[in-house]
Amino acid sequence: MDKSFIDKLKEELVNKRIVRVGKVRKGGLWYIVKKLFCNPWGNLYVVFDESVSPPEISDDFLSSFGLNVVKVSSPEMFLSIGRNFLVFIPLYLATSKSFKFEDTFHLEVGQAIGYSELLSRLRKMGYRRSEPPLFPGEFALKGDVIEIKLKENIIIISLFEDEVDYIGVLEEEGKSRFVRRISEVEIHPPNYEGEGTFLELVPRDSLIICLYLDEEAFPFPKDKKIPFLYLYREELKAGLNIPWNPYIPGFLERELSFREGDYVVHEDYGIAIFRGVAKIKVDGVEGEYLLLEYNKGEKLYVPSMSIDKVSPYIGGETPPSLDSLKKGSWASIKNRVKKNVEKVAKELLQIYALRAVSTGYAFSKDSSWQKEFESRFEFDETPDQLKAIEDVKRDMESTRPMDRLVCGDVGYGKTEVAFRAAFKAVMDGKQVAFLCPTTVLAFQHYMNMKKRMEGFPINIAMLTRFLSQREQAEVLEGIKKGAIDIVIGTHMLLSDKVSFKDLGLVIIDEEQKFGVMQKEKLKKLRVDVDVLTLTATPIPRTLYLALSGAKDISVINTPPAGRKNVEIYVGKWDYELVKNAIIREIERGGKVFLVHNRVEDIYTFADRISNLVPTAKVGVAHGKMDEEELEKVMIDFISGEITVLVCTTIIENGLDIPSANTLIVHKAEHLGLSQLYQLRGRVGRGDKQAYAYFLYEDESALTQAGKERLGAIKEFGELGSSLRLALRDMQIRGVGNILGPEQHGFVSSVGFHLYCKMLEETIAFLKGDLPRVLSSKVDLGIDAYIPSDYVEDEEERLYYYRRLISLNNIQELKDFEMELKERYGDIPITVSNLLKTVKFKVMAQEAGISEISYRNGRLLILLHPVIWGKSSEAKAFLSSFGFSCFNTRFERKGISLSLAEKLLNEILSRLKEMRDGWQEKNLNACLA
Repeated sequence: MDKSFIDKLKEELVNKRIVRVGKVRKGGLWYIVKKLFCNPWGNLYVVFDESVSPPEISDDFLSSFGLNVVKVSSPEMFLSIGRNFLVFIPLYLATSKSFKFEDTFHLEVGQAIGYSELLSRLRKMGYRRSEPPLFPGEFALKGDVIEIKLKENIIIISLFEDEVDYIGVLEEEGKSRFVRRISEVEIHPPNYEGEGTFLELVPRDSLIICLYLDEEAFPFPKDKKIPFLYLYREELKAGLNIPWNPYIPGFLERELSFREGDYVVHEDYGIAIFRGVAKIKVDGVEGEYLLLEYNKGEKLYVPSMSIDKVSPYIGGETPPSLDSLKKGSWASIKNRVKKNVEKVAKELLQIYALRAVSTGYAFSKDSSWQKEFESRFEFDETPDQLKAIEDVKRDMESTRPMDRLVCGDVGYGKTEVAFRAAFKAVMDGKQVAFLCPTTVLAFQHYMNMKKRMEGFPINIAMLTRFLSQREQAEVLEGIKKGAIDIVIGTHMLLSDKVSFKDLGLVIIDEEQKFGVMQKEKLKKLRVDVDVLTLTATPIPRTLYLALSGAKDISVINTPPAGRKNVEIYVGKWDYELVKNAIIREIERGGKVFLVHNRVEDIYTFADRISNLVPTAKVGVAHGKMDEEELEKVMIDFISGEITVLVCTTIIENGLDIPSANTLIVHKAEHLGLSQLYQLRGRVGRGDKQAYAYFLYEDESALTQAGKERLGAIKEFGELGSSLRLALRDMQIRGVGNILGPEQHGFVSSVGFHLYCKMLEETIAFLKGDLPRVLSSKVDLGIDAYIPSDYVEDEEERLYYYRRLISLNNIQELKDFEMELKERYGDIPITVSNLLKTVKFKVMAQEAGISEISYRNGRLLILLHPVIWGKSSEAKAFLSSFGFSCFNTRFERKGISLSLAEKLLNEILSRLKEMRDGWQEKNLNACLA
């Protein structure tokens, strides 16, 4: 049915161009967008009424699409959007005539202009990508060649590196077409009036989706060929209706999945190996169970309805030790970790609470200079980057001191977020301190900021060991008198000698790399001034959610436009191959990383490379070098004094060097998968094509593990490749870098996901959030499972079990049932029993019930002790139904299953009403 619904929808959109669909909720929008995106339409534009603020435009929901999503807030933002985006645009903007373009710009052969810059200029003038460009205002991309349809003709522009190499105009004579070479061209905006509307500018291969809008508010333009899709919440008598409310797969399905043979963690029993799904009968009741193997072959069968207690183990690359079902060691491990989690949570909340009651400086709204400064940014901001910028500005304009963490890979745009924050602070007359963990990084930020803020009256200085004593004294004096607006430096900025006249913002790059003493000083700063912290460590969604109640975090996951995949080569070490790779990179003005991970003979190896390529300026970097010597080498490499850096894996967490676009790894088979992944990330930071060579010495000597690693490396070429093995230690580093390296051992003890779950629960408890039942246990003594002849694939059955566990209300359960019917046919009795069990599980959780059990005519109800422990009302209510009582345990014997179900429906509904009616102060009294 889902297939026929989508096919019919596509058919009507193509033929009628205006289609109406009813019964659309969040899941329906998600489902339609995922099915129609790029199939066959390019960009999808969702127009919504911002005054209603539908939940469909919340940030959490937008992130669930897994697409390039942007929420437009200005015409400039709209004009900067590339191709293949899901765009949410408010109704007031979609109906305005405020889309202004840049003026004409001139291009000539030999002119210096980058590929990304040229595309950005075209988009800001109102041009849109279309293959092929048939109408004025459209352009097409063919490798490094850009075809632009002007009003008069088609212009062809070819770039070589960052320079215009060729300009031609496509002309026709009779039936023949040819390209006439020209030396220059004036490109005019397609709309000469300098303003236009949203509908005049959307690419013709787009689809407009009107979300819950009155058709009069945004009418279908009959003169346009762009299809319109109107979505309504209510059921339509004439038109299409979604047959069920589709499910939105969240991050849990992606992060919590596991396969046979994977290490997993059971919350109550510890680390095991998942051995698949088994159908077994227990006390005459048949069901599906997850089979977990523990130490010495011990087996644990976990009911499919308890799948939420099992998560994949992530704790580093080395395989963990299996726990034993016989010992009590797992309980002691969890208790030890729980104490650590409580300590971490208390520290986080203490800082959070101090900031909440503190009053800081509220910065002004953006000035005209701020807007001019931001307009000079030479790249198109990614949606994630724009969101981070908005978050930071909102924090700065608040009276509460900012303490925001911005996470994103190197080259994803964190630094631009920091630069805009620094500029904003200076515009209000405040000083900015920019702390870096190394002198090299401070030097790079200093050079980039000087270039970025050129032309504005802002005094920028650097304070590092590279300066002489006299120069350091001059900088310190300038900071004290307020003559220096922004100072970039290392931990020297935290010295008692540094005294700011009016410090307003502290920016910290990679705080986890600072020492204990420096961190203590930074902790004190956080209460008084705005603090912005940057980290290149990926923050997994699970950790993000766990911390969201106690820390302000912005995540940049989208790579910049124009970023190309790194071309990967895996093969045998060959000096001729290496020589050609180095020469090619140097000839195009780039630099080379050559990794040789043996300090003992690294200088001999570097001499060999110098003799191999005499034109190369070879330098050496390794971890045993003196710090000053290492810093000098790295700065020489950045500045171009060194073009080939022979180094150890010390560079795996290195700098952002866009001009370094060739990586060669010698004896790659000896390095771990995570190291190789990190090394690959050193190149491909700019818009040039990058190359990575992973080379081994002797194929016959390769171990099986080495072969597998080299095979896996080829997958690293994809941008944002989330190769599971390579990212495991990154997730652990995510915890270590955000919460401190001392947490690493605790995380490894119980696994990443369980640690985050414990942290989330502890933070909620300490904040005084209302108590809730996370997972009620329900056993009705009936066969309740998904049979393999109904859903054949084991992974898919596990997916459905996990989804069932995550359902929050009865409506979601009804939608789930409808989806199963549509996809797999009539529901068998065991699935019907499973749905009935889940219904009572959902109701039990809402009512504050820990456990329900029915066996042999006996119905048992166990109330949650924290929620109901001091309530005499619940005891009296259940006693009226003939239940005997012992503390929070209620039991009634001699009843049929049908009567038990009837009683449960009535009891659970009433208990929920009771609980909903309580005042918060009574709940807090229960918790005291």
